[in-house]
Amino acid sequence: MTYIIENANILKEDKLLKTSMLIRNNEISLMQAEMKRFRYTRMDAGAFIMSAGYVVLDTSIPLEMSFSELKEYYIREFILKGCTAFLTAVPVKHEYTLKSDLKCFKASLLSSPIDYIIGVKIPVRLLTPSFMRKCKRERVPVVFVEIQDAKEFEQVPWGWLREAMFPYNCPLAPLFAGRNEKEKSRINTLWTKLMQEEKIPSMPNELMEHEPLSRSVLSKAGIYPLKGNIHQGGEASYNLYEKPEEGLTVEESQLFHYHRDKLAVTVLKGKVIRAGQEVIFRSGSGEHVKISTPAYFKIAD
Repeated sequence: MTYIIENANILKEDKLLKTSMLIRNNEISLMQAEMKRFRYTRMDAGAFIMSAGYVVLDTSIPLEMSFSELKEYYIREFILKGCTAFLTAVPVKHEYTLKSDLKCFKASLLSSPIDYIIGVKIPVRLLTPSFMRKCKRERVPVVFVEIQDAKEFEQVPWGWLREAMFPYNCPLAPLFAGRNEKEKSRINTLWTKLMQEEKIPSMPNELMEHEPLSRSVLSKAGIYPLKGNIHQGGEASYNLYEKPEEGLTVEESQLFHYHRDKLAVTVLKGKVIRAGQEVIFRSGSGEHVKISTPAYFKIAD
């Protein structure tokens, strides 16, 4: 089906871009100020603020739940919050099990109603050139590293690791397991300094679970602009929020946390998955998003 969304108020950071969009085959075929010459069905979005669907981090999805419990989890943690994709990670304890671990994990996500990106979660001892070469072959977009102590860094052959990661360059993301905030801060500072000195593609800080990932993080993982972005040539995935009172300004980062009660519609690849409080749950309609090139688009931190 081909149709036009008129008067869309797209919020990017703290700025509203007013435009019209031609939607064809569930993709944004064209974006421009007006589309008077086209004779397609029109939808007026002037009463709403439009934002890209969120991509959140969730590395601990309870896949052992029953289908009904897992369905409720997907609805509560993702759909009702305006999420159209999530980044998760499969725990890997041994290098030789990487391929089978990924295969089993993908199978466990087949019922997902929204799209997903799969990274891996490993202990520091698996940070070896041979393991990173395997990650490169499997197109793993993010490697989450569980760090117990900064002394673990001393055993990693960083120079060889950097060479093994090239040219795919999936970023490393730190996880500071079981540490208080003071200790986390100390290890984080050492991590950031080490990554800069060794020129290792990485996330400078621990990513927050169940929070929308920033464009900078999405870009480093190669997820942006495939997800979390409204652009010509991209998929028609977005949220529509009721406009705030006249004179009030809203920033994009505030929508997820402070304006959830105003979220009216969520669309994933041209199909409504939430309208008001009604959720249209399509089990298995989510797809595994494969990342061909991390950090292809550069966005500053």
